[in-house]
Amino acid sequence: MTSLDAAAARLRDAYRQGAVPPLRDVLDPADADGAYAIQAINTLFWNGIGRRTVGHKIGLTAKAVQVQLGVDQPDYGVLFDDMAIANGGTLPGFVVLQPKVEAEVALVLGRDLDDPDATPESVAAATDHAVAALEIVDSRIADWKITFADTVADNGSAAFFVLGRERRSLAGLDLYSCGMVLELDGAIASIGAGAACLGHPLQAAAWLARTMAANGTPLRAGEIMLTGALGPMVGLDRAADVRAHIGGLGSVGFCYGGRP
Repeated sequence: MTSLDAAAARLRDAYRQGAVPPLRDVLDPADADGAYAIQAINTLFWNGIGRRTVGHKIGLTAKAVQVQLGVDQPDYGVLFDDMAIANGGTLPGFVVLQPKVEAEVALVLGRDLDDPDATPESVAAATDHAVAALEIVDSRIADWKITFADTVADNGSAAFFVLGRERRSLAGLDLYSCGMVLELDGAIASIGAGAACLGHPLQAAAWLARTMAANGTPLRAGEIMLTGALGPMVGLDRAADVRAHIGGLGSVGFCYGGRP
């Protein structure tokens, strides 16, 4: 077993046994190649035991967070079918370790997107619809003491996601200045706008499309893209009703059961 295989197994075990220390013994904080290699090892493992890939999430779309982690680009993780929570559904506290939530624009592709020079315009042309989304992120690294390499290896800190019911065509939809309000039990917990996501959610999506095409794993029709947070993420440290409202896309929500 290589050191990367061992680190991948360490992260898999953390889902059941609890968060682990940062992967400093294996990865330099900026080692993107090693981190994505660990992510790929676990993706193959999970696909092999029946988890189905349904899309990707984009992280580190806020410039302030990129500066904090010493990088100049976003990252990505894989979405699996068992990560989906129904709109209005419940997330039990025992299935997460140290969860946070953020509101996002999700795009669902209507056709394959295999252009290594993808632009926001070509992404828009390939998109079937947009929908309001919530992403529940959760680090398997203790106390969220992550570097860029830690979060990439840990599948972009992905955990669960919720898609709203209102599917909207991009035609006439303003994803740049659309406002976002995230509430916990009806109280405002985070506010933001489309421009907070790498300047525009379609900019983030185009980055992902180019990256995946260059890697030889292009995005496919039907896949979901979580394009990145529209405002600050919010820690889930108690049971709460979580709901987000995004201009033009409607609302999306779920009930968090809290830690036992």
